[in-house]
Amino acid sequence: MTQKQKKKPYLKLVKPLNLDELKKKARQYRRSRLKKWGLRILLGGMAVLGTWMLITNHAYHKTYQSAVYTRETADHSDYAAFEDGIIRYTRDGVTFLDNKNKEQWIQPAQFKNPVIDLGEHVFAVADVGGNAIQVFTAEGLKGEIETNLPIEKVAVSGQGVVSTILKNESAPMIVTYDAVGNILVENQVSITENGYPVALEMSPDGKVLMVSYLTSEGSELKTKVVCYNFEKDGENNINHQVGVEEYSDSIIPEIYFMNDSTAVAVGDHSFAIYGGRAVPEKKQEVQLTQEIKSSFHTDKYIGFVLLNEEKSGYEVRLYNRAGKQVMNYKIDGEYSNVQMIKDEIIMYEGSRCCIITKTGIPRFQGDLKVDIMSVVSGFGLNKYYVMSANELRVIYLTI
Repeated sequence: MTQKQKKKPYLKLVKPLNLDELKKKARQYRRSRLKKWGLRILLGGMAVLGTWMLITNHAYHKTYQSAVYTRETADHSDYAAFEDGIIRYTRDGVTFLDNKNKEQWIQPAQFKNPVIDLGEHVFAVADVGGNAIQVFTAEGLKGEIETNLPIEKVAVSGQGVVSTILKNESAPMIVTYDAVGNILVENQVSITENGYPVALEMSPDGKVLMVSYLTSEGSELKTKVVCYNFEKDGENNINHQVGVEEYSDSIIPEIYFMNDSTAVAVGDHSFAIYGGRAVPEKKQEVQLTQEIKSSFHTDKYIGFVLLNEEKSGYEVRLYNRAGKQVMNYKIDGEYSNVQMIKDEIIMYEGSRCCIITKTGIPRFQGDLKVDIMSVVSGFGLNKYYVMSANELRVIYLTI
């Protein structure tokens, strides 16, 4: 009998390679790795987002001053945020500053009472009571306008087209110019027909002008909001007029455009939203039970500071473009200056400042120890620029 050979343990039968099985295992491995990395990225992103929300939604009461830039000026200065810089305008002219108070350009002028109107990428400085208007971009002077009658109101479009209310002994004039002073449209106001013009605003594209006229009927004050179109929609109409809306027992001292097709007329206890690019029409009127103390807006939001019914404080209220209320926040004390920059509402009076978010979360309330001319949010978390008469301060909110 033949002796059986012993099996050698190191000899194994190898199955043929299954390519589909290998591909399947490779896919499983990759998915496993992706899940692990995805989880790490998600957790890291949540940590960063949580930190950012904690910082941006935190209430601060102190500030840290990181820099002060001083520049002596012989005259009173006013400021406005524009593009990536800051406009300083005085009776001696207009200066554009960067965020370190460094002058980018200077345009001399001789104003007695300068006022500013900001458009989209364009702004105008006019001498109320005088005859001079200067039109600018962030790069410098775009054009100059000399009126033949004293200026009362001015509005500039994003194209640099300027409309003005000019004072006249018999009846005011509404004159529209291009940026270099050529007259585009001239309208002699009929006080008996429309009333006296108290506010005007141009659409960003420069095609539509809205004017608020104040008139009376017996003992009742009335307002007419008249729309003019300088393009083909109004060329065959008298004075280019394309629409009119009357408001009984109401004064409308402010009109503004949020974009080319949305405008807002602000009254003393209400506001109206207009829609339409060529012929604006009133879409909605919102009545308010409180008195409007001041208003502000962006291209997304309509905002008000209202006197509380008990007259013991104030309320900040925010609406969207559809007229829906999206936020309200009660504040103590009065702030005569209010503006909305990006997602924050900034209010100040004297040296006091209050900042809240668009969702009603308080960001800061305190004393900045300087007579505030303007406050502008800066690039970076909790960073702000505070302008006073002769200096610019860079501050950060701290706990």
